[in-house]
Amino acid sequence: MLLMVLDGIGVGALPDADRFGDAGANTLGHLADRLQVPHLRALGLDRLVHFPDGKQVPAKGAFGKMAEKSAGKDTLTGHWEMMGVITETELPLYPQGFPPQLLDEICAPFGRGWLGNKAASGTEIIQELGDRHCQSGDVIIYTSGDSVLQIAAHEDVVPREELYRICEHARSVMQGEHGVGRIIARPFTGKSGQYVRTPYRRDYPIRLGRPVLESLAEAGISAIGIGKIGDLFGGAGLAEAPHTLSNEDGMRRSLEALQRLETGLVFTNLVDFDQQYGHRRDVEGECAALEAFDAFLPEAIGLLKEEDLLIITGDHGNDPTYPGTDHTREYVPLLVGGPRFNGPIDLGVRSTFADIGATLAAYFGVAPPPVGQSFLQQLG
Repeated sequence: MLLMVLDGIGVGALPDADRFGDAGANTLGHLADRLQVPHLRALGLDRLVHFPDGKQVPAKGAFGKMAEKSAGKDTLTGHWEMMGVITETELPLYPQGFPPQLLDEICAPFGRGWLGNKAASGTEIIQELGDRHCQSGDVIIYTSGDSVLQIAAHEDVVPREELYRICEHARSVMQGEHGVGRIIARPFTGKSGQYVRTPYRRDYPIRLGRPVLESLAEAGISAIGIGKIGDLFGGAGLAEAPHTLSNEDGMRRSLEALQRLETGLVFTNLVDFDQQYGHRRDVEGECAALEAFDAFLPEAIGLLKEEDLLIITGDHGNDPTYPGTDHTREYVPLLVGGPRFNGPIDLGVRSTFADIGATLAAYFGVAPPPVGQSFLQQLG
């Protein structure tokens, strides 16, 4: 089975989106007039998003959309909910910065101070504080609209492995009432005025519960997590967890994993939709990335065995046409393809992302998670 998460791709505002300041958001809906994605449309995307040509391509797959039951709209809660864990209470946010004593506790064991301590764009704050960081050796700490503490450092000033150790220590500090969803290492390189982030970020998540991935592992079923998956789950239940450098790298690694995995799960996150284009409100880049993913689909589907499924979804929205730079609280798409059925099959509006975890459990014959309804039987 291949489960692919298009990070930050939503299909319309949830009923409670106004509570998050996201009324009217619709990531795919606001891009549809610029998109050429025939393979996604053939799976049923036409039934979820209105395309300006007014046509509905005969669907060969199953289609629906899912509401997020968890509190919040970030990557961590979205992925954990997919694996059967609902986050009832919104994780702590720090729009005004973190308590300084916590940052001292994080940095002091490494003989370093800190800079920043505010909500900021990751690409902008390294330009703003990069020179001071390079001169002082103090790390740059910032947050965003998500429950995250991010630590940025130039690789020539703070070696990457040291940055990872600082973040591991930060994870141990940020617990309890300060238990942010993720600590993120953000290495960068370059010269003054030209600092650029490298692809070697690392995420250190808080543990939210017991994911279906662990049930698969206990049953001897291999799961390969590609991209951010290993970081988001702290490796739980994963036989392998290779990091990726880009969407293209993630798609390539997914194909390789499919070719060598006799049975099991390939679970991929394609982060560029969110990190490179959604947060930066780059409409053209987002569209180009979606079209590249669409072009990848025939090869992926061609590698599926008779009993295999391809599931495509998102973890939250990140509408590049919306004000600001934050995620958007949206439904996410649910598209399913595979050799053993030939749609159209309407999966409807699902009440939780956990329906994916329940479907995985049913497909592999392991105990279901405490929440979620399998849609396996609807696939025929």
